[in-house]
Amino acid sequence: MAPQRRRIRVGVDTGGTFTDVVAFDEDTGELVATKTPSTPADPADGFMAGIAKVLEALEVTGEAVTAVCHGTTVATNQLLEGKVGRLGFVTTEGFGALLEIARQSVPDGYGNSYFWVKPPRIVPADLVRTVGGRLDHTGAELRPFDQVQAQAAARFLRDRGVTAIGVCFLHAYANPAHELRMRQVIAEEHPDAVVSLSSEVLREYREYERAMTTLVDAAVKPRVGHYVATIGRRLTAMAPSRPLPFYVMKSNGGVLSAAEVVHQPISTVLSGPAAGALGAALVARTAGFDRVLTLDGGGTSTDVSVVLGGEPTLTTEGGVGAYPSKIPMIDVVTVGAGGGSVAWLSREGALKVGPRSAGADPGPLCYGKGGTEPTVTDANLVLGRIPPQLLGGEVPLDPGAATAGLEALGARLGLSLAAVAAGVLEISAWNQANALRQVTVQRGLDVRDFVLVTFGGSGSLALCRLLELLGLPGAVVPRDPGNLSAFGLLTVDVKNDYVQTAVARHADLDPAAAAATYTELEARAATALDAEGFPRPAHRYLRSADLRYFGQAFEVRVPVPDGTVDLPLAEATVAAFHDAHQRLYGYCFRDDPAQQVEWVNLRVTGVGPIRRPVLAELAPGDGGRLPDGAPGRLPDGGPGPGRAMTGTRPACFDATKGFVDTAIYRRADLCPGDVLDGPAVVEEYGATVPLNPGFRAKVDRFGNLVVSR
Repeated sequence: MAPQRRRIRVGVDTGGTFTDVVAFDEDTGELVATKTPSTPADPADGFMAGIAKVLEALEVTGEAVTAVCHGTTVATNQLLEGKVGRLGFVTTEGFGALLEIARQSVPDGYGNSYFWVKPPRIVPADLVRTVGGRLDHTGAELRPFDQVQAQAAARFLRDRGVTAIGVCFLHAYANPAHELRMRQVIAEEHPDAVVSLSSEVLREYREYERAMTTLVDAAVKPRVGHYVATIGRRLTAMAPSRPLPFYVMKSNGGVLSAAEVVHQPISTVLSGPAAGALGAALVARTAGFDRVLTLDGGGTSTDVSVVLGGEPTLTTEGGVGAYPSKIPMIDVVTVGAGGGSVAWLSREGALKVGPRSAGADPGPLCYGKGGTEPTVTDANLVLGRIPPQLLGGEVPLDPGAATAGLEALGARLGLSLAAVAAGVLEISAWNQANALRQVTVQRGLDVRDFVLVTFGGSGSLALCRLLELLGLPGAVVPRDPGNLSAFGLLTVDVKNDYVQTAVARHADLDPAAAAATYTELEARAATALDAEGFPRPAHRYLRSADLRYFGQAFEVRVPVPDGTVDLPLAEATVAAFHDAHQRLYGYCFRDDPAQQVEWVNLRVTGVGPIRRPVLAELAPGDGGRLPDGAPGRLPDGGPGPGRAMTGTRPACFDATKGFVDTAIYRRADLCPGDVLDGPAVVEEYGATVPLNPGFRAKVDRFGNLVVSR
């Protein structure tokens, strides 16, 4: 009998410094993780190198792979770098200044500045064209579509070499007919153009946000499409005997087939951070924590989010860089505080860290690849908090180069080597702490009610200091934390979001009309899930709605219960809105009948569930703390299971106290029940956990490190 072919599902997360890969054996449940350097010049090279590396570790070929799930930074990096290219914008006659008017909001730092100059619009005024025709807010036609003006607009943009065009007509969310006509005209007059329609990208009101979201979609569509097509061809070559399912992570916490994601590329703008939040949510829920802050520390930045009830929170008020995007996305805040964040002096002589990063190339000084400025990684190295090599020796580090760079910086500040390195890490920790406050305190949540889950290559390096700064009760470091985002990709269902604006005061709400809208949205979701190969009995539809008090400018999104859309269900939804408003803003008008509630948007998320990896419990070991004098115990009496201790090295956790002899533990040799007291350093393939004096780490039954003061 021929041996049964193994079935391997692979998750690949491309980051700024490393590409992380996790493979899941669907038959045995085995998980294998690895990393490979990212290739910024062509991310597809790092992607394929990572897959080849993990398949080699499993001793299988590409024919064993059943699906690949990918978290990509292609769209994110393009927007962060501001490389949107030459875009054209077509809108309703009389609304050509829509992008110039924009909104009155200004950056948070405006109050500390003498001047604030509005940044350049995503489309310059000379590439904005208007077309006659008008719909009202119900979608009824007030003036017919002007075919002649539409042809002139398409030819104008064609003659100027504009190949990416966004179309946003007034009230197209209620009736897409005019936008569909415009796309037909562009196809006839300018067939080489890539076109995004607001009625397909974001079917809700507010013209500015809808226009910006549509233009961002058009901007990233060519690059994302080329990248996904390149990956698809290489995967086909890897497994030529059959089609290989290829999914891309979306910002909303779901995945979508690569064939579909090219039609809605804006949905990938927070692809990687979303996967990390989902992986952390699963780990935390399994470990028994349902109120969690996630912290994903990489080479260039740190991403933080909130998990409530085992699910990351969502928002539609996000964006990337200078570009707002009103699509549903996991509520992630990003701060420039990664391992490669550069330490520098301001004009006033103050020490700063980030947001500028040394990235993967040239990287920190200690990488020996031409870096010229000290970074957070260099500071951790000279203080002994990370080993002199990364990835199990694959990436050797140069302590001498890091020392020289930090000594030069310290000389300008009048600080010793230990003091300047500790200062760099302190500033970086405060940057991360402020990001965590932003997703909690600014959302009406008490940060002290949450447990922190840290992951990513640099995510756990400031763990103990963050517990002190924020008053958190504890933290969880999962197994293979450097690969948790890639693991998260294997836990993700297929998801599609659909929205329809339907403004109505609650007192006047027609439940039958709302039910009809939800039915139409669910039908669209069902069609998409059918195309993804999910049988109808497996489909799930999650309903929600955006509500507000009449007169408010913005809404609060709340879940809509399952069941028939009738008056009792509507009342339950309004009650949930009052509760959410109270949590967010500290007040509500539940008992004030004069304050009317208004329904604004109705939403449906179609979910196609996949089989998730099960986090297996580890076999119990001898665990516990060794008795005094036991083999492997440190001379100063510090506890630690001898089987996992590889030795000691000097490490500094307080510049005023200098270096202390610190135990080094190999995490793979720790067992459930083991307890480590700081000072200590726990090392593994993709990450390091420094344990400060006064902190304790216990290994739980799943192999997580649970750290507390």
